[in-house]
Amino acid sequence: MKICITSSGKTLDSTVDSRFGRCAYFIIYDTGTGNFEAQENNNAQFQGGAGIQSAQFVASYGTKAVLTGNVGPNAYQTLNAAGIEIYTGVSGNIKEAIEQYKAGKLKITQAPSVKSKFGMGK
Repeated sequence: MKICITSSGKTLDSTVDSRFGRCAYFIIYDTGTGNFEAQENNNAQFQGGAGIQSAQFVASYGTKAVLTGNVGPNAYQTLNAAGIEIYTGVSGNIKEAIEQYKAGKLKITQAPSVKSKFGMGK
């Protein structure tokens, strides 16, 4: 199963980026094989819509879960509509986040953890 972790860098030793839509990188990690790839988040520079574009990008990889610090209302709605589980409040490095996820220590988020800066969302 593929999961996505927002990251400040390209390795499993990088720290979890607290932002979903404007994170530096997405780490796409396969929980079955342990293989991963780092994808630069080209949506971070957008004035608006970064959360939606990032959510669509992550969904295109067939990910089943997202681990991040925070997620806004538009990204939350897009991820939720794609059937992707969202875990917020995640911190530390990528390896630690993956281990917490595998151990069932993270709780699924039931609502956006931040408000939209552009007046969109609720």
